[in-house]
Amino acid sequence: MTEATEARRVDLESPGSLRWWIGWVCVVLCTSLASFWAFWGAMEAFHEGWCMPLLWQRLLQTLAYLTPAALIALITASAIRWPVLGVVAGLSIVAFLLTAQALGYSRFPWLLLLLLAGAPGMAATALYFGRPTPRGLSIALAISAPLAVAILSGIGPAIRVAGRFDDGDRSMQLIAGNGVELEWAPAGPGWARKGNVNYTQTIDRVTRLSYDGQTLMNEPQDVWRLPTREEVVRSLTCYGENAGGQWDTTTADATYGRTPDKESPLWDPHAPLIYLWTADELDDRRAWIVVYHGGVFAKDKQLGSASIGFRAVRDPRPQQR
Repeated sequence: MTEATEARRVDLESPGSLRWWIGWVCVVLCTSLASFWAFWGAMEAFHEGWCMPLLWQRLLQTLAYLTPAALIALITASAIRWPVLGVVAGLSIVAFLLTAQALGYSRFPWLLLLLLAGAPGMAATALYFGRPTPRGLSIALAISAPLAVAILSGIGPAIRVAGRFDDGDRSMQLIAGNGVELEWAPAGPGWARKGNVNYTQTIDRVTRLSYDGQTLMNEPQDVWRLPTREEVVRSLTCYGENAGGQWDTTTADATYGRTPDKESPLWDPHAPLIYLWTADELDDRRAWIVVYHGGVFAKDKQLGSASIGFRAVRDPRPQQR
């Protein structure tokens, strides 16, 4: 390489040059996207995650939620350090995600898929041409920023789940307080702890649930029912005590003395269920659900996932009062 050629190369990669700008714009965009996924992963890991029976399983579950952020950060750093390797890694992941979506193995919304696949693609192409010097600083930013976001975002939720009350009792429970007294179904067909039950299926199961809550009968029994929004809101707890939930029938809004959490006796902290169907319907297409943290939302009745299910209730027997 001649001195003139080397000088021209240095000039093209010097601060303020076009390749420098391309490189740093790409680093900032990729790092921002990785930081977004780090925030999402940390929050969701303790919201709908953290529900496996053993600690090491919950830790692996948390890592799974942080995988998108980690992949974007690592691919960005690789593309900065080894541009050709960045091209191969980035385009391979883009191809994998798009193929999985096309074949039906993935059901991400297309916008979400573009966010997942877009960053690796951007790192594989723009960083191949860009030169974000000093290179060490750009690599440190690509890795440290998402890591810091994940840690800072996860501290509060981690402390919260560590203090959850769980007596381990998944039997039929009489839960009384805050103006509500109900008997809640035990683990089994009357308590869909693993979710995956839409509203139509829920109504069918509740109607056919046996008196002891352990069997689905062939014919309607009409012993159990779904709780109303107000009944769930008033029954939610925090650190083993009633959360003081109040339901405003005029505004259809819930307020609490303190934020409820996913804990017994109403919830199973180690099950994926976090949304309960209620007896209240918004219209022919939607019904109301209550989240363990107290939120109340209308959901499509045909919606089914591991996080959505029900727990049947009935009025307590006279001898229990």
